[in-house]
Amino acid sequence: MELNRMMRIRAGFSNWIEIVSGQSNRRGSSTFGAMHLVDTHAHLYLPQFDEDREAMIQRAIEAGVEKIFLPNIDLDTIPLMHSLCDRFPQNCFPMMGLHPCDVNEDFQSVLAQMRLMFSERKYWAVGETGIDLYWDKTKLDLQIASFKIQIEWAKELSLPIVIHARESFDEIFSVLDEVNDERLTGVFHCFTGNEAQAKHIDGYGGFMFGFGGVLTHEKSGLSETVKQIQPEKIVLETDSPFLAPMPHRGKRNESAYVRIVVEKLATVLGRSIHDVESITTRNSERLFGF
Repeated sequence: MELNRMMRIRAGFSNWIEIVSGQSNRRGSSTFGAMHLVDTHAHLYLPQFDEDREAMIQRAIEAGVEKIFLPNIDLDTIPLMHSLCDRFPQNCFPMMGLHPCDVNEDFQSVLAQMRLMFSERKYWAVGETGIDLYWDKTKLDLQIASFKIQIEWAKELSLPIVIHARESFDEIFSVLDEVNDERLTGVFHCFTGNEAQAKHIDGYGGFMFGFGGVLTHEKSGLSETVKQIQPEKIVLETDSPFLAPMPHRGKRNESAYVRIVVEKLATVLGRSIHDVESITTRNSERLFGF
């Protein structure tokens, strides 16, 4: 990279850290040293990033977010996701699945096409999949059928599954209570449940909890729930471009903001930022096997 450009990027990143945290990014700072973070869930291929995608990814890298895992949504997003992963092979890693909000009457045909792709290149997880009853409750049966098929993929391929749960914990638990076994591992992406729901998930044995910007929202209630979850079961995510943390709520989210989640999680758990970084990165390594 051209030296002047690198200096501009670093200067811009230092300014960003001061704005977000109110602290300097001086070399050797005990608060913001060299971090090695993982964003386990981000849709960086979506059009919200068309104007500055490369710069946005560079900001994440400069923020210490070295690996970003990209969940697929539907057939249309596959080439976009592949293109981004091919352009940043050391930083962006694809996952394959059908999002519950995109499950329609033709879902079996869509899934058949997706299943073939696992033999064509490496994917790091199945997903995102699950059940979403926030937008449409009329397709519950279709979503359950799609979810069950993708669970079987995860078992067959020895891959973790990325579960989307929105207003649907009871329905998801009904499925998992039936099909869970020692082969099933994964993560409840953007976990927003309560303590009882967290305990139910923990009982399955193979699942982690993804926390992102919602943790920083005061009325989310997650600060109390996360205290009841073992730190070894927590991974970080952004769900970019959605669900930005404070003070960016309502604006576009991006992977560099993982640092804000680290700060909040460290405060809630009463641990150092370094501890949270180390623990969550190790958890991501176990989850995805990298």
